[in-house]
Amino acid sequence: MTVMTEYAVQMSVEEFERIARLVERETDTVRLEFINGRIGFKGMTDGDHAEIIRWLQQRCMQARPDLWLYAGGEIGLLVEAYRKGRAKPDAVLAPEDTFAGQGDWADPARVLMTAEVTSYDWDTDRRDRKEKPAAYAAAGIPVYLLIDRHHCTVTVHSDPSGDGYGFRQVADFGKKVLLPDPVGIEFDTEALKKYVR
Repeated sequence: MTVMTEYAVQMSVEEFERIARLVERETDTVRLEFINGRIGFKGMTDGDHAEIIRWLQQRCMQARPDLWLYAGGEIGLLVEAYRKGRAKPDAVLAPEDTFAGQGDWADPARVLMTAEVTSYDWDTDRRDRKEKPAAYAAAGIPVYLLIDRHHCTVTVHSDPSGDGYGFRQVADFGKKVLLPDPVGIEFDTEALKKYVR
């Protein structure tokens, strides 16, 4: 995930969506999210972040050519029923044409996995390790993959419910990781060691 600044703002989801469209149309240097009633600004990714997403995309395409890894925050998801959250994951794994005909913020019903890559900013712990897994689980997304550059670990969350993910597997960079069904991909994470500071 990239650097995000957060502001506590009282606004409707419609106001947020209007602001997000304007900001993202005018600049390609920030992306906006609205999770837990807070608006967040995500800055540009660094080169290592981009390489990790490329690496993940390659692994997914080799193992599951029937799926596509939408990357770089190009897909916005509706992730919270209660607060009408809006998230732009670093990557979204879904069948081809999942998002055809959908607007800026898509229904996550056919999404098999979301993935986030941590940044080195102050709120990564809360955002990527707490708020996002809770939001993705509540939305029913079967797998959440967190590639944590700070701890040099890969965490696979699965078995979603309204209370979060029921299962969590943590592996150090260099170990093999299994993304459970419905993803069903196993890969070696050795290459991730070269993308940390």
